[in-house]
Amino acid sequence: MKSIRLSILATTLGLCLAAQVWAGAPTDQARRYTDQVLKVLGDPALKEAERRTAVRKVAEQMFDMSETAKRALGRHWQSRTPSEREEFTRLFADLLENTYLSKIGLYSGERVSYVGESIDGDFAIVRAKILRRQGAEVPVEARMLRRGDRWYIYDLSVEGISLINNYRSQFNAIIQKSSYEQLVQRLRASREVSLNNR
Repeated sequence: MKSIRLSILATTLGLCLAAQVWAGAPTDQARRYTDQVLKVLGDPALKEAERRTAVRKVAEQMFDMSETAKRALGRHWQSRTPSEREEFTRLFADLLENTYLSKIGLYSGERVSYVGESIDGDFAIVRAKILRRQGAEVPVEARMLRRGDRWYIYDLSVEGISLINNYRSQFNAIIQKSSYEQLVQRLRASREVSLNNR
């Protein structure tokens, strides 16, 4: 149950700290996109499929998927060929979409309050709280990377649990027990199941 709750919160945070955050103060810029995404999530006229499509467009611009995938694979990334890295990035992006975007129907009016940021060169951390309707506050962080004149999210942390660290430990365990190829097979199988269920 906690993992489902964290999934929903990570989805809300990721989407609310959303996309195309142009260079400058990350929090100020993220706030503008928060309104855009929350408008989509809260629009009763949109069917769930339409809402998911609209949010997916924002999410595609929001994440630096190659950086996220690289960090999630950890030390195993270095030994991968360029084509293996490309496939892994694509499969990992599909996994994130199926895990998180599929839960946007569970959005129930959460809001985001920004509480601070820190910038260190091309890296930034935006700290916020998700305000639940029941009054609970959940601490979250978005780790961001600047590429050119844009900021991208590469990791989310909810209640101190990092998205990347969570996946890295799972992926490492699979590779240690079997192989990188077995991990890729599982990701491919997961992708096929999700495509068949759409």
